[in-house]
Amino acid sequence: MTMAEATTRPAAGALSRIDVVSDAVCPWCWIGKRHLEGALARLADGGERFEVHWRSFQLNPDMPPEGLDRAAYRAAKFGSLERSRELDAQVAAAGAAVGLEFRFDRQRRTPNTMEAHRLVRHAGAVGGPARQGAVVEALFRAYFHDGRDIGDPAVLAGAAAEAGLDGAAAFLASGEGATEVREEDAGFRRLGIPGVPSFALAGHVLFSGAVSADRMADAFRRALAILRERRVAQ
Repeated sequence: MTMAEATTRPAAGALSRIDVVSDAVCPWCWIGKRHLEGALARLADGGERFEVHWRSFQLNPDMPPEGLDRAAYRAAKFGSLERSRELDAQVAAAGAAVGLEFRFDRQRRTPNTMEAHRLVRHAGAVGGPARQGAVVEALFRAYFHDGRDIGDPAVLAGAAAEAGLDGAAAFLASGEGATEVREEDAGFRRLGIPGVPSFALAGHVLFSGAVSADRMADAFRRALAILRERRVAQ
């Protein structure tokens, strides 16, 4: 079963859709977004165009709704606060290589991301892929650079407004979309998605991880060639 069969199948012949399975508290997802942007620029030079859609996956589905103190949570998860800081330093170095400044020193809480996923899904529904991508970027920056608690609806609404999405506060207060987020997350787990970020073209998962822009571009080129050959053969 493909990602498309488990979730939403692209329109017939739509080979230009990229789905990114992501979570707003995954630092490698922000780095992967930068690599993806570089890959898309390389592919655009060859005349290829894509729509990018962001999909829901919670790294910490059992996180309390109010989140947890980050230092205590990370120390328990990785064995010590020192080990947590070592991992943060590795991420910060990888981020700096693609122009991102991670400020882990500003973070106080590890949030539950259900509300963030609801917001991202809503942004795609009402604003399309470009607006959704802007909201995703705003959430990454709010959490990883500004140290804001993206489990807080007020913070989420502010990030949405920064990305040009109006009415986020009212949407978040409605509770709409939570069931869909849970179902999407569960669907990816049933597919055996190994982690985030994971990238799919036309519903077919190609790779996981924040691989380089060159490797991403090559993977998309090869997948496009295969999919187009199949279309011709049909």
